[in-house]
Amino acid sequence: MEIGFIITIFLIGFIGSYISGMLGIGGSIIKYPMLLYIPPLFGLAAFSAHEVSGISAVQVFFATIGGVWAYRKGGYLNKTLITYMGASILIGSFVGGYGSKLMSEGGINLIYGILALIAAVMMFIPKKGIDDIPLDQVKFNKWLAAILALIVGVGAGIVGAAGAFLLVPIMLVVLKIPTRMTIASSLAITFISSIGATVGKITTGQVDYGPAAIMVIASLIASPLGAIAGKKVNTKILQGILALLIFATAIKIWVDIL
Repeated sequence: MEIGFIITIFLIGFIGSYISGMLGIGGSIIKYPMLLYIPPLFGLAAFSAHEVSGISAVQVFFATIGGVWAYRKGGYLNKTLITYMGASILIGSFVGGYGSKLMSEGGINLIYGILALIAAVMMFIPKKGIDDIPLDQVKFNKWLAAILALIVGVGAGIVGAAGAFLLVPIMLVVLKIPTRMTIASSLAITFISSIGATVGKITTGQVDYGPAAIMVIASLIASPLGAIAGKKVNTKILQGILALLIFATAIKIWVDIL
């Protein structure tokens, strides 16, 4: 691998993982399009959609470990929520990750575009009063959470994401989980999801290990830094940044599809 290629991949991984730790997402909502479009812009080797989804799956696994570790104190991790949604998304992501081998590149990009569009719409729905709920008094429908996580897992496994860019708006809008608890718990759920997606991608030979290793190193450095920053930023600002990122990515993907 050329030095320019290594630096480019590292920077994509670093930027994506910093944002991932700060916003409670696995980062593939950002890194998927970056890996797909940025290397060719600099005259470097282009990745296929299968390669990008494989690299993203492995990278998300390590990015979320760093984020969860940074949030382990403070009561932000809701263990009941993590158990119900984590178990469901693990099954879904493995099914999606394994089954994606049978899909065309256009099909993978289409699934990604649909997921990003749904997430973008949900992020702009008003979320009043959720951050006024004390963390030890948070309640939610466990089975609804499990069913939604299973559906997200299948779609996320297909594109090599861990699905947190959809989990976060679902947890905020549907389950009414406070923002900081959503960010911390979604990182833990995303970590569980990434296990299924990663195993599915590796067993079907969709991972390019060189670039994946570079992304992993960047993730382990940047994700905890992002999580520390996320604890200090106003929750409305965090929601706004995530909404804009998801919206911009959805537009870019759909412009290319259409």
